[in-house]
Amino acid sequence: MPGTAIQSHRGGYLMPQIDHATVGAAMHPGIVSCARDASLAEVAQTMTVHRVHCVAVMTEAADGSGDRVVWGVISDLDLLRAGIGDGGGATASELALEPVISVRDTTPLRDAGESMITHGVSHLVVISAEAQRPIGVLSTLDIAAMLAWDDS
Repeated sequence: MPGTAIQSHRGGYLMPQIDHATVGAAMHPGIVSCARDASLAEVAQTMTVHRVHCVAVMTEAADGSGDRVVWGVISDLDLLRAGIGDGGGATASELALEPVISVRDTTPLRDAGESMITHGVSHLVVISAEAQRPIGVLSTLDIAAMLAWDDS
């Protein structure tokens, strides 16, 4: 509703200040993914159905273990660029940002934000510090949510 003031409540026991938060506190757990040969339409459908702004492009690990690894990331902006440009026939592997920019869940949130700025990306794949496996995604909007409650 236009003209409605947003409540000025800031901080709280559930939302740490950005200087004290880790990536694990702000990230979205889980990874929505597609295969490298997925079409632009399939990637768009995946984003729409799951209501996400990025999709991880998965492939088998090079070590022959059969494990699936994140090969690249397609953001909503990448999808838009291809969709309105001449990339309508592109596959996920052609659309994806590669190599993947990742961060550990224990990384300070401020450091993750600086990494996004340095690399010019809006999403980072979050790797478990313990298991060394992808466990989620951190977006610029996740950091914005933490900033919204930061009263420092």
